[in-house]
Amino acid sequence: MKNDTTKWRVLGGGFAAYTFDAMDLVLLAMAFQPIMNDLGLTRSEAGLLATATLIGVGISSIVMGWYSDNYGRRKAMLWSLISFSLLTMAIAFASSWLEILILRFLAGLGLGGLWGVIAAYIAETWPPAQRGRAAAFVMSSFPVGVGLASFFAGKIIPMWGWRALFLTAGIALVVAIYVWFFVPESEAWKTQRDARLRGDGGQSVEKVSVKEIFADGMARNTILATLVSAFALTAYWGPTTWLPTYLVKERGLSVADMGMFMTILSVGMFIGYNAFGWIADFIGKRNALVLSLAGSAVMLAVYALTENPATLLWMGPAYAFFMAFVGLMGSYYGELFPTRMRTTGSGFCFNVGRGVSAFAPFILGGIATAYSLQTAILICAVPFAIAAVLTAFLPRTEGPSPQPAVVAAASRS
Repeated sequence: MKNDTTKWRVLGGGFAAYTFDAMDLVLLAMAFQPIMNDLGLTRSEAGLLATATLIGVGISSIVMGWYSDNYGRRKAMLWSLISFSLLTMAIAFASSWLEILILRFLAGLGLGGLWGVIAAYIAETWPPAQRGRAAAFVMSSFPVGVGLASFFAGKIIPMWGWRALFLTAGIALVVAIYVWFFVPESEAWKTQRDARLRGDGGQSVEKVSVKEIFADGMARNTILATLVSAFALTAYWGPTTWLPTYLVKERGLSVADMGMFMTILSVGMFIGYNAFGWIADFIGKRNALVLSLAGSAVMLAVYALTENPATLLWMGPAYAFFMAFVGLMGSYYGELFPTRMRTTGSGFCFNVGRGVSAFAPFILGGIATAYSLQTAILICAVPFAIAAVLTAFLPRTEGPSPQPAVVAAASRS
């Protein structure tokens, strides 16, 4: 009964936490156009604000993954929630481009930590037969967060301006209170911590370090998974950062209509996340990931070439349906590594890839200046396709539960 209660509390806490992680990540994209107008920024300068966020996210993958594996999933989740909430709220009071740049980088240090922590939490509290669906459900909170950001932007910016929009980040503090009181520490993590402290012969062993995910036959999986993340997230964050601006500037939508378009797109993404959770449990996580990435490549190209606003409204959720790969990576990457280094390994692969993708908003801003946002978005179908091909070279992980203690090698076929 305790295990059942724990897994549901982890599911609820993880869903709520990742909802506001996603919301805070995309709030800036929703406010790009009014910020550019207010501060007189070019597209390249605005793109650097998103780039600073994602660089912070990439660094966070290493720092927070190490912290989670050594000091606990719960503490890492709390630190992430509190830091990105307060730092995103502070943007409401920023007076210059440089201040926003610094605040976004610092907020990124908190935003990047949650993904790996939640992925590890799910892998350690849910049984193998349900793990794919549980991870997909939790990660499906990402489009919920995008939908919230879109809704708030459409309602708040026209009435109170872009600064008021960033104050909504404070809602994440409520989730931190829930985690503090109701989400227990992972029993699997406590077991491996106790084993680590005892060691063989009663002696303690070293704390987890990043070099371990490149040792004992795990380097191949680590490198491949990181490359998959880099290509997939470059293809994701480039268009996602500029999509609200694209809809307003090149498709002629009002800010309120843009918010509605993005909200409907998020519904398609939410459905896709949960549908691919079932698909992953049926055909395997790796195969589902390949399908998601390949589908994203095709549908992004179709979406970019669609010009009629009415058609564009419904093509958005069709494209977003296939963007379930973030949730799939959560459950799949977590099974590539043993418990001892699960957050470090999965977080490294995902968030270092996200750090590499940090330059996508800036580069797409340059391409858009030289050509158009439509051209820039269309180009991003290519890295989606590359990510799908690379994923096919990673191993299948269907089988027993993730290892509860230190394991020499994590690659399985």
